[in-house]
Amino acid sequence: MHQFHHAALREIDAATLYRMMWLRVRVFVVEQDAAYPELDGRDLEPTTELFWAAAGETGDVLATLRLLDDGDAMRIGRVATSRTARGGGLAAELMRRAIAESTRRRPDREIRLDAQAHLASWYGRFGFEVAGAPFEEDGIPHVPMARAPHAPAPDAG
Repeated sequence: MHQFHHAALREIDAATLYRMMWLRVRVFVVEQDAAYPELDGRDLEPTTELFWAAAGETGDVLATLRLLDDGDAMRIGRVATSRTARGGGLAAELMRRAIAESTRRRPDREIRLDAQAHLASWYGRFGFEVAGAPFEEDGIPHVPMARAPHAPAPDAG
């Protein structure tokens, strides 16, 4: 059984935080062959919440994302799922939870994200719409997306 969590960085034990960061590095730096500063300092911001799904028996982090406060909007980023857990709905559940937390904290603000272009329709199922011109980041096509402050709650499926 999977366990879902979210907390500020300062509230996360060292082993779990290490597993979360290792997953992000494995997905974004190693798998996607993108040499960039994965640890960008934003996890340390006092308003940042880290979300993760862990395997109940081992505590291994299988999926993660972060919710940032950009001032005029909230931002979801660093959505990553372990290769072995992809397709199991873990990232979708984390997205629903991050949207709910964002709406609870800042109901009047839109939520933004930069999606890898091939995942735009996946984010669309959570109410995100393309909100600007495509761009390339680390050789990977992306599109900016936004979710209106009063968009309907994402479906459970």
